Amino acid sequence: MDDLSEELGLLVRDIGEAGVAEMACSPALVAAVDQHAAEIRDMRLAPGRSQTEALLAYLHDFTEEVFRRGWRPNGTRDWEFVRIVTICWMLRQVSGS
Repeated sequence: MDDLSEELGLLVRDIGEAGVAEMACSPALVAAVDQHAAEIRDMRLAPGRSQTEALLAYLHDFTEEVFRRGWRPNGTRDWEFVRIVTICWMLRQVSGS
């Protein structure tokens, strides 16, 4: 795994875990995640793949793109943060966790 992929993996893990946990006490975050989830469900993600595979591919591509254009988490709940949390939450729903 190259350094960027490893860094992205750690970033996603940290954001995803923290964000999904934060949803328990943040109705605003739940509402934002719900909106993002609806948008993602409407997208055609990797036809022919399982839902888990499609979400993982989308998560990888999305985070790689925002990271390359200079986005970094800065403690605010910006659009990118919510999108990553949403994908992680959706992955948990698919896996039944």
